[in-house]
Amino acid sequence: MLSELAIKNFAIIDDLRISFSDGFSVLTGETGAGKSIIIEAVNLLLGSRASSDLVRSGCENAELEAFFDIEAQSRTALVLQAQGIDGSDGLIIRRLISSSGKSRVFINSRQSTLDLLKQVTLDLAGISSQHAHQGLLKEENHLDILDEFAETTGLKNEVQNLYQAIIPMKRKIQDLAQRLETKRKEQDFLEFQINEINDAAILPNEDEDLETKRHTLINATKIFEAVNRSIHEIHDREGSLVERLSFLRNEMEKVSKADEFLEKIAGQFSSTLFDLQDISDELRNFSATIDLDPASLEITDQRLDMISKLKRKYGGSIEALFDTHKTLQEKLFHTTDIEHQINTLGNEVQVFSKQIIQKAQSLSALRKTAGEKLSKLAKEELDALEMGKAKFEVAFSLQNTKNPEDIQTNDGVKIGPDGMDKVMFLLSPNPGEPLKPLVKIASGGELSRIVLALKAVLSKTRSLETLIFDEVDAGIGGAISEKVGLKLKQLSQKHQVICITHLAQIAKYAENQFRISKNVSNGRTFTTIVPLAQESARIEELARMIGGTKITDATLTHARELLEQASA
Repeated sequence: MLSELAIKNFAIIDDLRISFSDGFSVLTGETGAGKSIIIEAVNLLLGSRASSDLVRSGCENAELEAFFDIEAQSRTALVLQAQGIDGSDGLIIRRLISSSGKSRVFINSRQSTLDLLKQVTLDLAGISSQHAHQGLLKEENHLDILDEFAETTGLKNEVQNLYQAIIPMKRKIQDLAQRLETKRKEQDFLEFQINEINDAAILPNEDEDLETKRHTLINATKIFEAVNRSIHEIHDREGSLVERLSFLRNEMEKVSKADEFLEKIAGQFSSTLFDLQDISDELRNFSATIDLDPASLEITDQRLDMISKLKRKYGGSIEALFDTHKTLQEKLFHTTDIEHQINTLGNEVQVFSKQIIQKAQSLSALRKTAGEKLSKLAKEELDALEMGKAKFEVAFSLQNTKNPEDIQTNDGVKIGPDGMDKVMFLLSPNPGEPLKPLVKIASGGELSRIVLALKAVLSKTRSLETLIFDEVDAGIGGAISEKVGLKLKQLSQKHQVICITHLAQIAKYAENQFRISKNVSNGRTFTTIVPLAQESARIEELARMIGGTKITDATLTHARELLEQASA
């Protein structure tokens, strides 16, 4: 319950403090006195965004403060407890708004954030203003209102979480599929390149080895002739080197016993003869390996030419060619890896899709049941507000889709972040008129009563402690305003109700009344608020509301009668 509200340097308000009690309270006063500014202050204390334009001219800061009595096990108390904030003595919310545009939030003297403020005040108070009336006309808000009534917000959040998980995966699959299509177009070419290198079966340094072989093949005849000529001179011909050295060795051996030096020379001759014999044998072996076939040179040239072409195509060297071969294989493997990723993500999407379909269908069923109940209860409330001939209906529709990118049921019904339902509130104010969207048919008076009727219905399911109404009397008067006042009085039996009104027929039902007035002093405008605790003060204010600034005995009598009727 809102117990106290303090406003300082805010718009035309200099310094204002109001103490509220439970039950039904009304704020009355002339147009422009600052009543709606008070509601705006409460809005900011509940978490609305602030603007520097709201700071009173000539002041550096606007200061707003509210004290709420809260129950020990209420949602608000539990949120405070989770944040380590002591709420046993109540809740004090304070906001400072600077002329520079900065805003600071304090919860029980601890500086806090706007997000936490919204969490703390979520169930504290609900404000129905002209802005809320306009919000009711917007179809996109109807689903949220229905979910609030059906208490399906938790299930809707589960659907939203699944939706937010599935959509990025589907987009990832689409991206991977596009990449895979590109890769598949490249795949044949990649396989051709890999096979071309594989078929070549090139060995490390093979190009260098082939160049050496080619040089040998080009000079094969010369080499063969030179080798065999050497063999002939060393060993085969008459008077060969071996024969002549053998003769010289024998001569030295004959005289070697006579002189140690000659014995040494004889040994050197023997060693040289052995070396020449080895050379001759090696040359014979080499000669046998010399390829004199002209086709061998052609084959070698062809092999070198093929290797040269592959080197030019794949990097300029055999090492670069091998590196390119490895890269091509990795690219080809990556194509297979993309297919694996698509299959993995597809399986996850199937699992999540099954879950979201089940939850969305359950959510839809709960909403339809709640929609029927809401329509019935709203009709009852409208009956009590002199709209007994009106028909109110919660209309449902589904959107079919054939787009594979959409999340959909097996029947092709599209599932969005809020589920599968489109919801619209329809009204037929008068008999014989078709049901139409609120935005197309609701007059100001009808809309005010529809808002009040829905508030009355929703307040039965939502644990709001304080209901604040601004402009609830727009477009109504006479007997209808009596019904509206009585409905607000009934609501105040379960909730603290605070209402701004211009109608005495509504104000008379209040248990507490405050008069807000605007005065000018020294060229500055000031707003003041006075609690009308005395019956005479209330009668005078009601008389002003009935007859304007000129209060007569007749208007005073009428005002007194209104109060007596309300208490009867």
